[in-house]
Amino acid sequence: MQFNMFTGLFGLIIFALDVWAIAQIINSGAERTSKIIWVLVVAILPVVGLIAWYFAGPKSNIG
Repeated sequence: MQFNMFTGLFGLIIFALDVWAIAQIINSGAERTSKIIWVLVVAILPVVGLIAWYFAGPKSNIG
């Protein structure tokens, strides 16, 4: 399998979005247990977890 710039850029974007999502989860008003579960889902399943969190995860109280 050949590594190309597009693959690396895609991985970097997913990583940045996952870090952002985890920060949003931590800053949300959800219960501690819910936060831990969401952080684990996003960390273990980066793409699927990010999509699931976006549609069903705890929302931030900031703003």
